[in-house]
Amino acid sequence: MGILIKNGRVIYGEGFEVVEADVLIEENRIVKVAKNITEAADIVIDAKGKVVSPGFINLHTHSPMGLFRGLADDLPLMDWLQNHIWPREAKLTRDYTKVGAYLGALEMIKTGTTTFLDMYFFMDAVAEVVEESGLRGYLSYGMIDLGDPGKTEKEVKEALRTMEFIDKLGSERVHFVFGPHAPYTCSIALLKEVRKLANEHGKLITIHVSETMAEMGQISERYGKSPVVLLDEIGFFGSDVIIAHGVWLDSRDIQILARHGVTVAHNPGSNMKLASGVMPLQRLINAGINVGLGTDGAASNNNLDMVEEMKLAALLHKVHNLDPTVADAKTVFKMATLNGARALRLNAGVIKPDYLADVVIFDFNKPHLRPINDVVSHIVYSANGNDVETTIVDGKILMLDREVLTLDEEKILDEAEKTIEKLA
Repeated sequence: MGILIKNGRVIYGEGFEVVEADVLIEENRIVKVAKNITEAADIVIDAKGKVVSPGFINLHTHSPMGLFRGLADDLPLMDWLQNHIWPREAKLTRDYTKVGAYLGALEMIKTGTTTFLDMYFFMDAVAEVVEESGLRGYLSYGMIDLGDPGKTEKEVKEALRTMEFIDKLGSERVHFVFGPHAPYTCSIALLKEVRKLANEHGKLITIHVSETMAEMGQISERYGKSPVVLLDEIGFFGSDVIIAHGVWLDSRDIQILARHGVTVAHNPGSNMKLASGVMPLQRLINAGINVGLGTDGAASNNNLDMVEEMKLAALLHKVHNLDPTVADAKTVFKMATLNGARALRLNAGVIKPDYLADVVIFDFNKPHLRPINDVVSHIVYSANGNDVETTIVDGKILMLDREVLTLDEEKILDEAEKTIEKLA
């Protein structure tokens, strides 16, 4: 099915140059970006007064956690996890998790996310939701063994079962990723096994690393070194690894990550809300490390809005460094699009011929987005996800004029309310 987007301002190419042009999509690819395209298309979208942007890539989230939104606010991470989140998660079933996954998918479609990297439980259920919703999902089962050898075997078994389920779907949009939770919740044996399995099966790995001072203390006390040095010494790192957070990284850690081509997924909203700290963004960029952007789960953010996350990233690092030139609009826009695609080895994140047709359209016919002096600046500093009017993934329209076409919005919202009453 061909889609022709006409008369818009297009954020074009790797340099995010804004051009007035039409965009022609055929099958799941962008085939032409030019003025006055005359080829026939099944669907023509008039984007006059609107902006055509690459879709956003959420490089770290726990999509079903929207169920716990607002239930345990204003707490430090370990208290939040151990006393509030983990006890509730213990009550989760596959069906409850699927309700949360539907809620997360709906929120992402409505706020312009086209691809996300997820870590949670019952990921076969999440995979079914991703397939139905039309999104791209990179899904990892969160493995935790707490040093128990019996649990290690069980977690590996569940990860492999999930991988087999996702691979059997045969979907170009749904992928399995290995997801050991963190060095403080996983044994060395589990971490080494994950590395071996990722090599064998050609899969990516994602893991929480150096998120809080408490984590740093735990690892230092247990192993006498930082989490990054520990992972390096056991041969865990490679260019297929995406670490989430990376807040407490020193110079040696940064050198190690750069040497191995590791990507860091920055989660400014969650890091601020949980008072985890401020990631050394400029030092990572200066070291040549690929930095993407994530929201973390909606229980610690409290939404999955990648447009809002860009603003948080830009403002946080300016005030932290007392330097208004740090984390400029194009840098954080790149983190939310092209850098995420590179981490996932995905031919997306850019509007250009031969790239995947993962595209969103912003409605700029609004007072807070006028006058249009700088399109990318407006998206980062003035817009939010609710300004996204149309979401296209893999050449398919998931939302048109704010109406989601692939999911039943009313039913999803109703089920979420019913489910949280059962989990109370």
